[in-house]
Amino acid sequence: MPEKAQPAAPDELTSAKALADRYHFPFVDLRSFKPDEELLRSIPLDLMVRYEFFPLESHDHTLTVVVADPAALDRLDELEVKLGRRLIVNVSAPGQLRDLIKTTEPSQRVLNEATEDFRVGDAAQEAGQGLSLEQLVEDTGTNPMIRLVDSIIFAGLEHRASDIHIESRDNAVVVKNRIDGALQEAMEPLSQEFQANLITRIKVMAELDIAERRVPQDGRFRIFYKGRPIDFRVSIMPSIHGEDAVLRILDKESLSEKFRRLRLDVLGFEDRELKRVRRFIREPYGMVLVTGPTGSGKTTTLYAAISEIQSNEDKIVTIEDPVEYQLRGITQVPVNEKKGLTFARGLRSILRHDPDKIMVGEIRDNETAQIAIQSALTGHLVFTTVHANNVLDVLSRFLNMGVDPYHFVSALNCILAQRLVRVICERCKHPVEVPTGLYEESGIGRDAWSDVVMYEGAGCAACNQTGFHGRTAIGELLALTDPIREQILSRRSTAELRRLARQEGMMTLRESALEKVREGATTLKEINKVTFVEA
Repeated sequence: MPEKAQPAAPDELTSAKALADRYHFPFVDLRSFKPDEELLRSIPLDLMVRYEFFPLESHDHTLTVVVADPAALDRLDELEVKLGRRLIVNVSAPGQLRDLIKTTEPSQRVLNEATEDFRVGDAAQEAGQGLSLEQLVEDTGTNPMIRLVDSIIFAGLEHRASDIHIESRDNAVVVKNRIDGALQEAMEPLSQEFQANLITRIKVMAELDIAERRVPQDGRFRIFYKGRPIDFRVSIMPSIHGEDAVLRILDKESLSEKFRRLRLDVLGFEDRELKRVRRFIREPYGMVLVTGPTGSGKTTTLYAAISEIQSNEDKIVTIEDPVEYQLRGITQVPVNEKKGLTFARGLRSILRHDPDKIMVGEIRDNETAQIAIQSALTGHLVFTTVHANNVLDVLSRFLNMGVDPYHFVSALNCILAQRLVRVICERCKHPVEVPTGLYEESGIGRDAWSDVVMYEGAGCAACNQTGFHGRTAIGELLALTDPIREQILSRRSTAELRRLARQEGMMTLRESALEKVREGATTLKEINKVTFVEA
């Protein structure tokens, strides 16, 4: 059942009413509006999304619609031609209109229409070429396979997906979107007979070899969506049932703008940890090391740190693999191993480029580690990442690379280990009673948490029925104090190091996660997925 549109902000409501008066159109408050489902089915949903309007009622050859921008007369004239009907225009607040369109799930319905002929049990097949997403969403006469792929991409973008997975199975093809770090099925499974054509279409878009089906392939393509370019990284992988594809969505324009305004305080770290991190990123030299698994937000944290300390007085150079997001005012170097530009070779060149601060996307080998450590010891502030489970595992990882322990601990300012946990959707958030078994499973006493109100998300259109919307960071920060350095050089056990770090005030990943639950930001089930229960 559609949700009611959310109340518009007072300023937005006032502006919309003034706009309606200026153009002599009626103003409509959509908060209590009930959509006409039969009318909705008669209007092409792709046009609703493209022209940002909503149908209110229909009489003979006229259609009453509501828009947020009545000044776009050329768009309204174009829409009249496409619908073949005279439009009676009303005006509403932009926020109300967006909410109303979103709650009708047009993107999902466009996807359902596009996949209708390709589902398991159907028998329509056609291959084709083309690339423009907007053109495909608009043109209902386009080749069905092209329209299918573009509709899959369109739905992924509308639902905030970071990746689109196309998985081949013995009797079907499954399409999933990764949203807030979790995979969700995007639509009904498609028939296996269309798998080859679907992958071929993606290969054509990414300019890959359509005849090669036995080895992995990587490529890229770009589309235009809502007036801005979106880049896609494509990975094709052969499996026993055919080829699978993963499309990584890189919205550089919007994310570059976001990163220009990005600061550490919006990532979600606790205030106490935030103050400690900010102290270390403002040190004149040394190494700030961030660790965590793939997709844990390490790069975003480094970008946020760099954004906070960036100034015209400092030269900041980064070397990354690849440079996914462009930052203004910073020299960014992409790794190109095919041409011989590795992290180590690039880092040597960067040091001759007179930098003040350096970011190394990832330390993978002894050579890169040695150069990064020497850079930190010779007056540069070095930001970098390494794959490890927690702050103490990082120490073992570097020592196993063969680096000199004394130089390493001398260069290191701090180690930050982090994870991302999903945040409960604010629109469907509600208090719940947590079973006793979940407290025991989470390693906490029910009595000690008796005063804490637990929340969950019921699921709504805003969160795609998942109960979560967005993610926040949790972290543990190890400061390299003199006692910690002495313990490391003395080859003390991990347990002893952890005990000393706790005495000096280190908050563990698990404690940081539990604090998010106390604040009502996430759930016990969610933090149990990403952190270990401490004994």
